[in-house]
Amino acid sequence: MEHRNDAALDFLATRRSHPPKMLREPAPGRDEIMRLLTLAARAPDHGKLEPWRFAVLDRAALDRIKPALHAVVLATGDQAAADKAASAFDSPVIIAVISAPVTSDKIPLWEQQLSAGAVCLGLVNAALASGWGAAWLTGFAALNHDFAAAHLGLRNGEQVAGLIHIGTRGDTPPDRPRPDIAAKTGWL
Repeated sequence: MEHRNDAALDFLATRRSHPPKMLREPAPGRDEIMRLLTLAARAPDHGKLEPWRFAVLDRAALDRIKPALHAVVLATGDQAAADKAASAFDSPVIIAVISAPVTSDKIPLWEQQLSAGAVCLGLVNAALASGWGAAWLTGFAALNHDFAAAHLGLRNGEQVAGLIHIGTRGDTPPDRPRPDIAAKTGWL
């Protein structure tokens, strides 16, 4: 095949996320983040609606939001959950990919949400391919609409598709068990 890209196939065959607890400083700088976002935005987008946007949480923003996240989760009465939620904000930088659907008679909501998900994976893969460690998570900060509205700038009708944690790689995480593709595949 004339357009085969073996390096890209090798990358896809071996890519793995780097959990936030394995990320360390430094984080990518503003120019590098903009490059990663540009690459991530090359995602499927039926109708060219761009039904997503980004909120970059640098170290200063994470330090400002982290105590509020801890307090809100602690109010549920679960100290361990509050500590876990807050520790997720220890990452060097987090980029919130926000699903921001656009009114359309042609493109259903679910397709627009899938586009935001594709942007999340594209951002993780762009970061990993650039040599950074990265992971796609959600958690309380993403799933609690009131918190996300107050601290991530979520607007009415939007939701956080993912919090993409990026930083310098620590140790390579062990590979996880992968699905049995034959068991998940039907031929029609």
